Amino acid sequence: MDTKVISTGIRYSNLPESYVRPESERPRLSEVSTCENVPVIDLGCQDRTQIVRQIGDACEDYGFFQVINHGVSREVTEQMLQVAFDFFSLPVEEKLKLYSDDPSKTMRLSTSFNVNKEKVHNWRDYLRLHCYPLNKYLPEWPSNPLSFKEIVRNYCIQVRQLGYRLEELIAESLGLEKDYVTKVLGDQGQHMAVNYYPPCPEPELTYGLPGHTDPNALTILLQDLQVSGLQVLKDAKWVAVNPHPNAFVINIGDQLQVINRNFTYMMIEFVLMNSIPFPKGKLRWS
Repeated sequence: MDTKVISTGIRYSNLPESYVRPESERPRLSEVSTCENVPVIDLGCQDRTQIVRQIGDACEDYGFFQVINHGVSREVTEQMLQVAFDFFSLPVEEKLKLYSDDPSKTMRLSTSFNVNKEKVHNWRDYLRLHCYPLNKYLPEWPSNPLSFKEIVRNYCIQVRQLGYRLEELIAESLGLEKDYVTKVLGDQGQHMAVNYYPPCPEPELTYGLPGHTDPNALTILLQDLQVSGLQVLKDAKWVAVNPHPNAFVINIGDQLQVINRNFTYMMIEFVLMNSIPFPKGKLRWS
């Protein structure tokens, strides 16, 4: 390929060879059905006991759920989606100023997962940001678009508060004091991945991301309402999760799943992570 990223604005007519999965590893799109019973939990409900019960059931039966009336304003989420789109619409030369293959960098634009080690690449570009503490990391964030820093800052603040609220509800669903998880986690980190999946010419041959689990404690995911690309593994089958208006998908990471099994084995180094995908390819959470 002629560039290090695939968000070039070019519509590919064929999938480049470096993105074609071996036949045994290709997605079987005809076997993917829509998940009809995704738990949608109304955090605006006045019955806290009901919310706690619903979250506990969702964590046990699904490992993920959606939340509405979550306290993050519609204006903030719409602005976040727009500025993310505007960033990936910048000229390639402008975006490449931020490109890096170094995973230790706290702010970088990159592609796939690890292009230096992979034999087959994933059909995505992403901007990864460290978000907490804000006064430490915000100065290194992109300055183009001009509104990027202000919009992402406002989004991060509100999403972080939602994360704390969810941790309380999850703790209560385990029969713990509501501040138990937050106290154990301490001063949690916060990362953001802004994922962009260009239109894929041959989606049956590749993935935006292959099946994986999240290694962190909690993922707060904002989906593009125009495309259903998120898939989860439920009862040994991949199912598609359709976007829900003004909702976040909450994915329980590996570390909180450990708590779900036995909270006494909780690790200390949990992180709170949020991400905003534009799933034009196939994104899977397992």
